[in-house]
Amino acid sequence: MKRIVIACLVIGSLQLFEACTRVPITGRRQMNLLPESEMMSLALTSYSTFLKQSKVDAGTPDAVMVQRVGLRISKAVSAYLAKTKNSQRIAGYKWEFNLVDNKEMNAWCMPGGKVVVYSGLLPVTQNETALAVVLGHEISHAIARHGNERMSEQLALQLGATALDVALANQGAQTVNVFN
Repeated sequence: MKRIVIACLVIGSLQLFEACTRVPITGRRQMNLLPESEMMSLALTSYSTFLKQSKVDAGTPDAVMVQRVGLRISKAVSAYLAKTKNSQRIAGYKWEFNLVDNKEMNAWCMPGGKVVVYSGLLPVTQNETALAVVLGHEISHAIARHGNERMSEQLALQLGATALDVALANQGAQTVNVFN
């Protein structure tokens, strides 16, 4: 049984190593176990549900400003990624920027370019320049695929916990030492 656990750990480690990619902009390594298309599909579903359950502010000067600033940044990001031959990072992205009536001081961007700004953030940003800084920050999370990375980390933890449960169950609840 000990050999099976060791073999599973080795195979799992190799698969995790293969799933590691390098973020082209920062050079940092990250683990992405899920296809980006799956992440974008999940994000679109969550985003649509969120918008249906929220009060979207449309057509007001603040909502127009959020869209204007967001579209400018998305165009700049697209141009930069094209120039650096990294356009594949946003392949399939359909940028969308919405202002939601919520007093929280927050904004977020999901995979696929779905962005929300809460109205409570606007008194803090006060102008388009400060809003651009916040939107640029949020958009960078999506481009760096942080959502996939976080979800992959959780999947790896669950896989490890399941493997440990199986190993312990097969050992009659004895302690398993995988280092011998």
